[in-house]
Amino acid sequence: MDITTKYLGMTLKSPLVASASPITEDIKNIKKLEEAGAAAVVLPSIFEEQIRSEQMDLHFYQTQGTYTYAESLTYFPEMDEYRFALDNYLDLIRKAKESVGIPIIASLNGVTPGGWTEFAKKIEEAGADALELNLYFIPTDLEQPGELVENTYIEIIKMVKNAVKIPLAVKLSPFFTNFANFARRVEQVGANGLVLFNRFYQPDVDLENLEVKPSIHLSTSHANRLPMRWIAILKNKINLDFAATSGIHSSDDVIKMLLVGANVTMLCSALLKNGIFYLLQL
Repeated sequence: MDITTKYLGMTLKSPLVASASPITEDIKNIKKLEEAGAAAVVLPSIFEEQIRSEQMDLHFYQTQGTYTYAESLTYFPEMDEYRFALDNYLDLIRKAKESVGIPIIASLNGVTPGGWTEFAKKIEEAGADALELNLYFIPTDLEQPGELVENTYIEIIKMVKNAVKIPLAVKLSPFFTNFANFARRVEQVGANGLVLFNRFYQPDVDLENLEVKPSIHLSTSHANRLPMRWIAILKNKINLDFAATSGIHSSDDVIKMLLVGANVTMLCSALLKNGIFYLLQL
């Protein structure tokens, strides 16, 4: 049976893609994912905050004290001698490409426009087959209108798209006044696909210690109803590929998503819960 599919211009051997997770940050796991039948792998996200922080740290350590003794600049190594998390991420892309034959999709997470988006070019140069832009932001400013949030997202997408030639997918939350309209705007600025939907980590309250505590719950199949609905609504209205993520746990989940129009399904919780080779059961 031919189960190949097209996603972001790539021909994949199946619609089963390993989503960004702790599993995909390890080369050994990426090899196992290919062995288990994953058609592509999405690497964990590199965050805007990491890029900005390391840029600022580098500037600080190279210039601190130079206003009193300019010669001190020569005491510091050149910029290219530093190795940061960003370099490690690029190395992960290169090693993954060398180790497996399936496409490697990098992931970039950001919430504001800026020069950090140029890092997308380095991701492309490292060999990534495509880029997933994860727009993960919780607006809390009472004075910030929803239109400004949407316009900021669009500006980020445009900047990243202009920085690369590889296909670009945009991963979004469902929290928009008119998601259909925003999806069309994403298409209009040149994105190639939508990944529906990302999940917000929602903290809980520890009643014994009276403090906020992190709370991460793996998804269940019930979580796929929302992406299923929106993929069905948008499939024949905009010219974008669709990746269904969140709540993909069984063959039935995969089939349902394909029937409503998804090009691929992405698995995260199912693999964290059941292991990499659970893919063989789908």
